[in-house]
Amino acid sequence: MRNFFALTRLTRVGLHLVRGLWIVNRHFPGWRADQKSERIQAWAQAALALLSIDLKLNGTPPAKGPVLLVANHVSWLDIVVLLASCHCRFVSKSEIDRWPVVGALTRAAGTLFIARSSRRDALRVVHQMAEKLHADSGMVLAIFPEGTTSNGLQVLPFHANLFQAAISADAPVQTVALRFEDAASGQPSLAACYIDDDTFLGSVWRTLRAPQQRVVLSFGPAQHCAGRNRQAWAADARTEISAMLKA
Repeated sequence: MRNFFALTRLTRVGLHLVRGLWIVNRHFPGWRADQKSERIQAWAQAALALLSIDLKLNGTPPAKGPVLLVANHVSWLDIVVLLASCHCRFVSKSEIDRWPVVGALTRAAGTLFIARSSRRDALRVVHQMAEKLHADSGMVLAIFPEGTTSNGLQVLPFHANLFQAAISADAPVQTVALRFEDAASGQPSLAACYIDDDTFLGSVWRTLRAPQQRVVLSFGPAQHCAGRNRQAWAADARTEISAMLKA
C-alpha cells in the first residue's frame, strides 16, 4: 500500500515539474520580477503539498533584501522548502544546472552556479554575489555554507568564503535552521536526507514512501558583520543555527 501511495505521489510531482517547466518557457519571458516571484513561491508550496510535507515557520522570513540567507543543508528538497517560505535566489553547485528539468527550473529562479572545486570560480561568484547585494535593495541570496548535506541533527563546519560577499556589500546575514520531522510524532525524520551512501533516486523514493512529514524553518534576526571577518561570522552563524535546531 505504501508503494502505491508513493507511485501516486511520484506521478503527481512529475506532472508538477513538467507544468513548472512549461510555465517557465511560456510565461516567464514576459512577466515582471514580482510575478515570477509569486509564481515560484506558489509552485514550491504546491510541490511540498504533493509530497505530503507540511511547512512550519518560526521567526520572520526576509520580505526583501539586501540580505544573505544562511541555512543548514539536509536534503535535495531544501531549495524547494526555502522557496516556499520566501523569494530568494540561490548559490548552488554547478552540477544542478545540468540536471534535466530541475536545472531549467533553478535557472528560472535566478540561481547562481558555482564550481565548488575551483577557487577561481568561487572568487567569481563571491564578486557576483556582492554586486547583486549592493545593486539590488530587494535581493535575497541564499547559501548552504556546509557545502554538503548532513542528517539535519547537527551542523557541519561552515565554509566562510561566501560570507565575504555580505561583508563587501555591507549587507546583513540572516540565519535559518532547517529541520525535517515526522508530522504525527514531532520526532526528527531522516526520510528526506541525502547523505553518505544515499543515491539521489533512493532518497527521492524514501521521501515518497514516508508518512506525513513536517519541515520546520526557524529564522533568526538579520545581523551585520559588526567588525567580524568572514571566518568569525561563519562560525557565529553556525553556532546560531545549531542552537535553533536544539530549541
